[in-house]
Amino acid sequence: MPLDFKTLDKGLIVSCQPVKGGAMDRAEMVVGFALAALDGGAAALRIESADYVAAVRAATDRPIIGLVKRDLADSPVRITPWIEDIDALARAGADIIAYDATQRLRPAPTRALVERIHAHGRIAMADCSILTDAEQALSEGADVVGSTLAGYTGPVEPTEPDLDLVAAMRRLTPHVVAEGNIRTPAQAQQALIAGASMVVVGSAITRPEYVTSWFRSALDTAIAGRGA
Repeated sequence: MPLDFKTLDKGLIVSCQPVKGGAMDRAEMVVGFALAALDGGAAALRIESADYVAAVRAATDRPIIGLVKRDLADSPVRITPWIEDIDALARAGADIIAYDATQRLRPAPTRALVERIHAHGRIAMADCSILTDAEQALSEGADVVGSTLAGYTGPVEPTEPDLDLVAAMRRLTPHVVAEGNIRTPAQAQQALIAGASMVVVGSAITRPEYVTSWFRSALDTAIAGRGA
């Protein structure tokens, strides 16, 4: 494998994924966010699409988790669903390739995805929703598991990180990424305490549209309460 996990232990990973079609959805903006995150102390980056991975790779040699998101008509799986996505991410320079490890209808078996990632000499990161996803992923050879999809396979999207899942996965492997709804430094600390070896923060750092909406919503709530 190209990376020693010791270089990422207790590390902050910043996910630089702009809102699709938003004002920041351009390669130069993604690169800018990535470099700023590294300047701030990020140990690695999580980047979506082969094109953006290639752009960031040209600007830094720091570790990159690469993934591709697709909206498929015949499967709910969105994260790196195709074998071809893995090939493209490896060519673009991703060190770690993330894939949806949930047990849902999918275009390619998870075992085949892991095998292809390893064939390229890359690290396989299983984005999980529940503990059995992580158990299966590890049995298939995944190198690291993440709580990325916790709560996202149901009808209502979560608003809090699933630290119980992080703790349960830590009992399976030391290589655990806490990801999903980590919006504050305190939550990042809690994720490490729960057992994460790495913590991903995305929207709270690199999606100003989302952060602005959180403040706007809080102010609207205060205004409504004051007028009651």
